[in-house]
Amino acid sequence: MTSAGAMRLGFNGSTTGEADLLADAAAARWAGFDCLEVRAPKIERYLQDGTLESLRRALRETGPPVLSLNALEDCTIVSPARWPPVLARCRQMCAWARALDCPYVVAVPSPRPAGMDDATVVVRTRQALLEIAAIAADDGVRVGFEFLGFGWCSVSTLGFARRIVEGMGEPTVGLVIDTFHYYIGGSRLEDLDGLDPSRLFFVHLDDAEGRPRDTLTDAHRLMPGEGAIPLRAMVAKLSSLGFRGPYSVELFRPEYWAMDPPEVARRAKESAERVLSSA
Repeated sequence: MTSAGAMRLGFNGSTTGEADLLADAAAARWAGFDCLEVRAPKIERYLQDGTLESLRRALRETGPPVLSLNALEDCTIVSPARWPPVLARCRQMCAWARALDCPYVVAVPSPRPAGMDDATVVVRTRQALLEIAAIAADDGVRVGFEFLGFGWCSVSTLGFARRIVEGMGEPTVGLVIDTFHYYIGGSRLEDLDGLDPSRLFFVHLDDAEGRPRDTLTDAHRLMPGEGAIPLRAMVAKLSSLGFRGPYSVELFRPEYWAMDPPEVARRAKESAERVLSSA
């Protein structure tokens, strides 16, 4: 049995919708989370009137430590004209991460261009991640590569994400597994076999409605343990590999966005702890 108390638990600001960043931090601390995943658009909104230094102070006073900054999106297979803006966004996010004592920036793969084969996706994605990692390293930040299970994504399964990351030989780039994307993309427990836990930076612990997988969207996410994803089996498998967290709850469900942030954080914490303690 896995002890939830031995694992760090995080709260992702996507779970509160449009609530502001400091509300997310206060809710996470009130609910007893160990760390906070910050959404980049919420930083931007704060900086419209505040400064990065004032945000740093406020987060230290209001919430738990920052685990990650989400997310550098559509950043792996882009046109030459779009590549400089991607790198500029990466520099900005890594500077924010350094200022907030945040160890990780999450990078999300691009859609797959029509006709592009797997071998080309591997080459292009590795090239992009190496450039992103070089920028991140200047700020002491690591890059968590999170595959997306949607059919349009260039990297939609854990096995393919592992092929890319494990073949790079770059320790500052690791995996982020989102259990929702793991499930809808058709990844299997066997895909975790042999995974080095040091290359798995953290896990998004999310559930989903029991409808056909190809019809699921982010809005169908549910609190951990309340849906169709075999989370306990996944957690038990990860534990057997030596992974001890962090696990973080990342939900995009409008029903939760309508709740007060402390209440949704409390429910998320209790749900995650039930799954982890029973795995």
